[in-house]
Amino acid sequence: MNLEYKNLLPVNFDAGSRVWIYQSNRLFGMMEALEVEKILTAFTDQWQAHGAPVKGFATLFFGQFIVLIADETQTGVSGCSTDSSVRMIKAIEEQFGVNLFDRQLLAFVVKDKIQLIPMAQLAPAIQGGFITGDTLYFNNLAGTKDELENNWIIPVKESWLKSKLPLQSA
Repeated sequence: MNLEYKNLLPVNFDAGSRVWIYQSNRLFGMMEALEVEKILTAFTDQWQAHGAPVKGFATLFFGQFIVLIADETQTGVSGCSTDSSVRMIKAIEEQFGVNLFDRQLLAFVVKDKIQLIPMAQLAPAIQGGFITGDTLYFNNLAGTKDELENNWIIPVKESWLKSKLPLQSA
């Protein structure tokens, strides 16, 4: 599985730009993904905060992760502009029958595929050797462009999960 994504991020956005990652509970089909991309582009093209345009970027990575970025060096993202982005994400959920807000569903790269594991099933997955400390994990808590570039897809042993469960490196 090709996990290269950094070259698809906007280079003219500040490293401290705010990031929101929404993970779908399933892979979008090709036609769905194209439609989601259109919705994301239309949203960022008109995104505003108190009447001022927000320098925004949004895309769908790996057919499953919506990444929204706001460069606040010119215009800060306020409550209303954040609310508008959440409304757009909820509209995508409804239109495509997906869940984009389930924080209990964790994403890993296992056997060269993205595998979703409910938090409640993580301990058995580790005990069974399905997940190890070296398994790649999608750290959807990345909150800035810098964190997205350097701390999004990381080994479990380098994530917040390391403090939750005893892990063994493969």
